[in-house]
Amino acid sequence: MLALCLTLGFSACNNNTSKNTAPASNTAPAAVYTCSMHPEVQSDKPGDCPKCGMALIKQESPDSMQLQAPADTGRLN
Repeated sequence: MLALCLTLGFSACNNNTSKNTAPASNTAPAAVYTCSMHPEVQSDKPGDCPKCGMALIKQESPDSMQLQAPADTGRLN
C-alpha cells in the first residue's frame, strides 16, 4: 500500500502540465498605414496618400489603444 502511494505521488510530481510543444510566436503584427482623410487607403509602409497627397499615418491597433478620461478643461474662477 505504501509503495503504491509513493509511486502515485512521484508520478504526479513528474507530470508535465504543458501539452503545447510548439514555440510561442513572438512576431509583431505588421503595421498598417492609412490616410486620415481616406481611411480606405491602406499601406504596409509609410508614404503619401494617392488620392490627396497627405502623409499616411500608422494605424493604432485596438489592443494598443488605452481608454483615457476626457481632458479636464477646468474653470477659471
